[in-house]
Amino acid sequence: MQIGENMMTKTGEAVSNIGRIVNTVPSISPTLKNKEVDKLFTDNPDLRGIVVAHHEKPIAHITRTHFYQKIGTLYGYNLYMGRESNLLAKTSPLIVDFHQPITEVSKLAMEREEEALYDDVIVTKGDKFFGVVSIRALLMEFVDIQVQTASFLNPLSKLPGNHVIDQKLTEILYLEKYSVLYFDIDYFKTYNDLYGFNKGDKVLLHLTDILKRNITQQGYFLGHIGGDDFMAILPLYKVDEICETIIKEFDETIPSFYEDYHLSDPNFKVKGRSGSLEKFTIMFLSIAVLTNQKRQFVKIEDVSNAVAAIKRNCKKVKGSCFIIDETDCCSPTY
Repeated sequence: MQIGENMMTKTGEAVSNIGRIVNTVPSISPTLKNKEVDKLFTDNPDLRGIVVAHHEKPIAHITRTHFYQKIGTLYGYNLYMGRESNLLAKTSPLIVDFHQPITEVSKLAMEREEEALYDDVIVTKGDKFFGVVSIRALLMEFVDIQVQTASFLNPLSKLPGNHVIDQKLTEILYLEKYSVLYFDIDYFKTYNDLYGFNKGDKVLLHLTDILKRNITQQGYFLGHIGGDDFMAILPLYKVDEICETIIKEFDETIPSFYEDYHLSDPNFKVKGRSGSLEKFTIMFLSIAVLTNQKRQFVKIEDVSNAVAAIKRNCKKVKGSCFIIDETDCCSPTY
């Protein structure tokens, strides 16, 4: 049995990981008698709960409230006090990994049954018991993250900007599976030069709406790098359908942002990136998709470089497309 001081863990992890706000509490054997549990609670009046661990792995949670509710019944004291602690433990506590994002843990905590809603969250590191996080600390940190995130929103799209994107990329390095989707509009600069920045902003907001419907509203992260560059992070590999839907919506609606006479004139030319006149081309959407299914990444710089390489391959395709990692998996142009 170990008793540690209640103090915040000092780590070098990303600030939004749950491990940042872990407190230590006693961990006990499931065979420890309830009279010893009673002594722990008596000697530590601020202690809300005790974790039951077997071979350093948490298996149950004894909360002060639940413990004394059982002991305080008519025959509770005589029935339980001399018996093993696991009889009064909650056997299905919320257990999360040290590296899980606070936003994700907050959602899991609030989805619990009413009677367990305010129980501490148990945190493991390397599958071993590491500490707990109180709901009060969790919610306070969640609010701080929301406020901080708001200060880093892109002023046009109101989506998280580069600061939050980098933070999210750091977090996913610890996930079992993830896909990074990089969205880029081909010929957007040409459109801006032809129609002006005001209409260009309307195109970006239109793409933002499409991405929000298919990414954010599905519970996934979406950020705005800047200009016509967006990034999404999904904790899964099957992204084909999402990419196809986004491209379909973009290709079907983007012509409405052009003048009819520009679309119908086969001889219409515009100034290209080199400054010379080029044949007019409508905007397309490229989606570069990187996953950790076949290779692992240890730094966000490695992720960024790999995504950039896939993006270059997307640019070689005439029309809207998506490419998953280095495989040729492009959607049709609608």
